[in-house]
Amino acid sequence: MHFSKTYSQLLLTLPPELRENAIQYRQLKKLINQLVQELSSLGLSPTVLQQLLEQQNHGSLTAKIEQIRQQCDLVPDGDGDQQRHATVVYEFTGTSSHIEPRLRLSVKHSIDATELASGHTTTPDSILEALHLHSRALESNTAFVNISYSSAKYVRSVLPCAPVDSLEPSTHDLIIPLRSDTAFFHLLNTALASLAAHLNTVHGSFTSTLQCLAHTISTTARPTSSSAPRSFSAYSMAVSNAATLRPSSGIRKTDLYSWREIFQTYLDGEIFESVGERTRGERSVEETETRMKQFEERIREKRSKLKLAGSKDALDVFMRMNFFILDLKRFQFANAEATRKILKKHTKRTALPLPSYLLSLWNGPFPASPPPAELALLPQPPASLPRLLVQAIGEILLPIVPHVDDYSCLICTSLAFKPIRLHCGHLFCVRCLVKLQKLGKANCPICRAPTVLKADRTNVDYALLNFMADWFPFESRAKLRANEREAAKEELEELGLTGQGCRVM
Repeated sequence: MHFSKTYSQLLLTLPPELRENAIQYRQLKKLINQLVQELSSLGLSPTVLQQLLEQQNHGSLTAKIEQIRQQCDLVPDGDGDQQRHATVVYEFTGTSSHIEPRLRLSVKHSIDATELASGHTTTPDSILEALHLHSRALESNTAFVNISYSSAKYVRSVLPCAPVDSLEPSTHDLIIPLRSDTAFFHLLNTALASLAAHLNTVHGSFTSTLQCLAHTISTTARPTSSSAPRSFSAYSMAVSNAATLRPSSGIRKTDLYSWREIFQTYLDGEIFESVGERTRGERSVEETETRMKQFEERIREKRSKLKLAGSKDALDVFMRMNFFILDLKRFQFANAEATRKILKKHTKRTALPLPSYLLSLWNGPFPASPPPAELALLPQPPASLPRLLVQAIGEILLPIVPHVDDYSCLICTSLAFKPIRLHCGHLFCVRCLVKLQKLGKANCPICRAPTVLKADRTNVDYALLNFMADWFPFESRAKLRANEREAAKEELEELGLTGQGCRVM
């Protein structure tokens, strides 16, 4: 299937606001066909251009014509009686509104004083004939031929000029604007500028919607202190003994744990981007679609666990936003591919070499050298907006539900309930710290500072303890029970009762 048809079918699957800002591939293709016809009418078929075009470094499109003349090719005259050096350079001139591509033709020939140009007006069939007429008119020492662009034809007019030495070779330049090519780059430039503006609007709208969604989820994923104020009591060193406190057991109207499971599933899925060491980076469209389907199936199972009415609506919005990112990823990939292919088709059909900078923007990494001034008007491909939107989700939405791994003890890797903050700033749970003190290890396991044996009840971080009891009540109670069992086991071992139970003599 041709890319044009595949591209059109893909656009039909995207939202209308994206489809309206897509690259107009078929119109650009038509302009290329018109450009081919325009060049052919001037005698510049792709085969001829391949022979005449000077392959130069387009990083310097403003190369002096004197340098081009020195590297020109040898082109025989159709009459066979003389030879001319001819070269054609494809270059760009830019204005504040559009890019104007053109051809610069240089002809270097030997002057024959016996040939004189006639004074009548004619329309040559090819550009080589126009060049020939131009050179013969100059050889007359009495006239100058001005070849102007009109309806894809070149009209020769006779104007006076200064005499020239008939025994020296002469070089003459012609500047030929390309009407269809100008329309091609104007359409491409307009489409890219419109696309960049639309994607900026999409980014702002998505961020606003994301902030509203974060507010909605924060009201449904409430901690214990918000959902059941009487079941939570704040602790402080002034009124509480950290050794005897117990977190509350009541969790009523909250979807805190359901949202935590949903967000954890979302992170584990790595839908849009891999965080692995070997596969780090954005995923392909096909792999993203597969992972999105898997995530959708897993979320269906968790949807029934949501208790509050607003939670299900918020989950629907969250899913729609992720599907929109997927559509945007398809859209951006399709536009980049359409631009790359249309530029390659332009080069292949016309034999006009596009600047390497312009091709590298859409077919590889950015070049080290800056772009030519003439092409600065052509917008660069926008940054990966899907990646920016995924980052926005990670920065705005996901942090509203704290994750247990962010508050775990670095020794036992479980929740650091009853957290002890050493003077060096590192945090451990009370049981792990007690074990270190019993073993006589004075240095911090992280920074090796001698702070372990100096820790006491004043090192309890009550602010973090309240936070953990509020946002992780299940984990706090489980850690408390585990600590109590471990402490009881250690006391039995100290008494010599090691798992044999109590015997009555």
